[in-house]
Amino acid sequence: MNLRQMQYFVAIAEDGSISRSAERLLVAQPSLSQQIKSLEAELGGALFERIPKGVRLTAAGKAFLPEARAAITHAANATRNARSVLGLEGGELEVATIGSIAYGILPSAFLAWHEHYPATTIALREYKDSNALAEAVRMGVGDIAVGPQPAQWRGPIIELGWEEFVLILPNTDPLAGTARAVPLSALADRDWVLFGTGHQLSDLILEACARAGFAPRRTVQTTQTAAASHLAAAGLGVTLIPDNVVPAGLLAATRHVQPPLIRKLFAYTRSEWPPLAATFVEALQCLRWPTKPRGATVIP
Repeated sequence: MNLRQMQYFVAIAEDGSISRSAERLLVAQPSLSQQIKSLEAELGGALFERIPKGVRLTAAGKAFLPEARAAITHAANATRNARSVLGLEGGELEVATIGSIAYGILPSAFLAWHEHYPATTIALREYKDSNALAEAVRMGVGDIAVGPQPAQWRGPIIELGWEEFVLILPNTDPLAGTARAVPLSALADRDWVLFGTGHQLSDLILEACARAGFAPRRTVQTTQTAAASHLAAAGLGVTLIPDNVVPAGLLAATRHVQPPLIRKLFAYTRSEWPPLAATFVEALQCLRWPTKPRGATVIP
């Protein structure tokens, strides 16, 4: 005797018909009948009496029904309680990350994941750069971290995919009228919207521009990734941000860099994946990650 047989028995008792129960349970009718026959053989007698328009319970079936229902209920409660303790239902998922990822990548992953675990809550911890993120996780913050690859990481780490950076140009910029990718060297004489010292994008932009042979000339500095694109759209300069944080309907030109600038993102944790974190990794892996562009420059 198993739980599935009892579930089938209760369904047929409620429907009064093997065919209706088979249709509702999405089980082939011969398979359903065989399961009931096996259960009856184990119990030593018939549970149903076959009648012209279906079936009805025998005396043995009527005696068996309350306990079968109780067993199904107890099994469901046991599963729910265990999953709650393990963190698969209820509880809190603590995710540590950096600012642009919190804004550009995680919302869609959170939405997809929370649809499967609606009783849970999410705590988001944001850090200014990947080094601060990794150090916080080492010190015990977060069930899972999402960000660039941490240096000399000893815990579990999973590669997620690539993130590409794009230029935001004011519509008045001469290069805004071209559909082609723009070399960074072509922007050496432009004003730039930059990020403050210690911001996760600051060193990245400075390094990329240095490789192109110039130091960007700052006109305004912000700590908010989303604000940078609006400042550029207002005509205060060009900027460089991840393509997944470009606001919809932005009144500015978005152009790829030539060669493309990309970085790889990872999910990692300290020692082993907590149950909720492991399910969130699956949600992250289901996102539509872009492929690595040909000839791209990989930045940390």
